[in-house]
Amino acid sequence: MKLMYKLCLIILVLFMLIKLGCCKSDVSAGYTFSLAIPSDYSGDFNGKAYLMETDQMPLNFRTAMSVEAIDGRYACSLQVFLGNVKVWSSGHVSNFFTSDTCVLEFTKMGDLRLKGLNQEIGWRTGTSGQGVEKLQLLDSGNLVLVDAQERIKWQTFNFPTNILLLGQRLSVATHLTSFPTNNYSTSFFSFEIHHDKVALYLNSGRNNDNYYKYSYWEFHSSQTRNITYIELASKGLEFFDDKYENFTQILSPYQEPVRFLSLDNDTGNLGLYYYSPYKDKFEASFQVLNTTCDLPLACSSYGICTFSKTCSCIRLLIRDQDTTNDNCNEGLFTGNLCGKDEVGIMLELKDASSLLKNATSMTNSSKTGCANSCLNDCECAAALYSSRTRECMFFDVVRGVKQVNRGSGLSYLVKVPKGRTGKLKKSGLRKWVLILILIADGIVLFLVLGGLGYFIVWRRKKRLRDGNYSS
Repeated sequence: MKLMYKLCLIILVLFMLIKLGCCKSDVSAGYTFSLAIPSDYSGDFNGKAYLMETDQMPLNFRTAMSVEAIDGRYACSLQVFLGNVKVWSSGHVSNFFTSDTCVLEFTKMGDLRLKGLNQEIGWRTGTSGQGVEKLQLLDSGNLVLVDAQERIKWQTFNFPTNILLLGQRLSVATHLTSFPTNNYSTSFFSFEIHHDKVALYLNSGRNNDNYYKYSYWEFHSSQTRNITYIELASKGLEFFDDKYENFTQILSPYQEPVRFLSLDNDTGNLGLYYYSPYKDKFEASFQVLNTTCDLPLACSSYGICTFSKTCSCIRLLIRDQDTTNDNCNEGLFTGNLCGKDEVGIMLELKDASSLLKNATSMTNSSKTGCANSCLNDCECAAALYSSRTRECMFFDVVRGVKQVNRGSGLSYLVKVPKGRTGKLKKSGLRKWVLILILIADGIVLFLVLGGLGYFIVWRRKKRLRDGNYSS
């Protein structure tokens, strides 16, 4: 009975959202819109009421009030869509959780707000008293607040999410961010502009006040000009200097016009997207990372990406023997472990590297010194040592680990908490490392020895048959 009530409630709310949607491109100050929130929680609930839309065809922009089920609660937000793709959300960085009802209020003083139970304000533009008279959705997808002279007082283009729309700019002061949907992840991605480069970062940290920033892709201009801002054009991403001159670009290889640039929430890959009318969906025409092992979260924490482009867990760090487990760090936490009293060993993976750059480093170090420095640093979870450069880099996460060619001189060192080493001895560790890192050589050796054995047996049988015939 309870299930039937829940289904009826969801259907009723969805019907209400559809019926209440309107189709204009602007609203005036004094406008309010209320959206009912289900009393019972349903994990797959995602209701929208479309408030404004543009008139482009075949795909147009639409503004919607949205209620989504997230982690046992309902979050309310104001969103902008291009087709079915969400290109902006007021709840991108911080969700507004509420119950019973969510209200979009455009006050007569010009402030746009989202309000919940007991008049709680969950989001606002902060434009009260600036002469704002209208909320408009432009053909560019930019949601703006304007005064009587149509001057923009606030716009979504100044608050980018993980998507850059056609004509939208990013400067040193703004960047794109995306947040993995995996509940276990404490990291997020960012695409940032610097005077000498643009870069993708994995931002890692266990609290909001102390994030570590590791780059995993960078684009440097071949020219010596400083980057002032970048802008998305129909052919690709354009770079401008301090004289507002376009001096380089990242072009789409396709003839179809680019509609948006996206920083993927789950992979952290950056891509240019176009609309395919034949498939009726957006597809990537260009992505900066094309190999699985070049994606920072391709494997789970404490996993390594091998030459076969598959992930393997570090056996000493998991309780079972399934090294292909998707969640390599299940039940494992090495944060704030330091010293020999808490850390069992520093596990060495030879010919393994990290695609994460810009880490804290130490030069002119030995491998032992590198391991000891990480062991005694409570925030260090792993270290990368190069015997060629004698450089040691420290990481607070075990992410972006991948197999590299033999003889690289690289060693990836991982903290192993006490109680995880069990009865495995050093020989067992070496055996696992060889199986993991040298798997390709092992397969080749097996085939060679197998073929040689088959040849010896075949030749012996042939000699016996020849002897029988001669007798």
